[in-house]
Amino acid sequence: MSISEEKKLAFVSFCVEEYKAKMGCSGQKVIDFFNRCGVIEYLLEHYEVLHSMGARAILEEIEAFIRNRREQA
Repeated sequence: MSISEEKKLAFVSFCVEEYKAKMGCSGQKVIDFFNRCGVIEYLLEHYEVLHSMGARAILEEIEAFIRNRREQA
């Protein structure tokens, strides 16, 4: 695994932990939810922009992404 891949995985882990803390649920539930909604792919695809944001802004981006996905469904 390259350093870049490790950084991206660490970022996804950070996002899962932050979302878990905000929502008050388990990490596994967040991972399952993120997988169903495509959030993990979104985070990896937009890593370069998102990783420079603060935790609050990242959570807002995740929530906006989820809302958009639900509206499209």
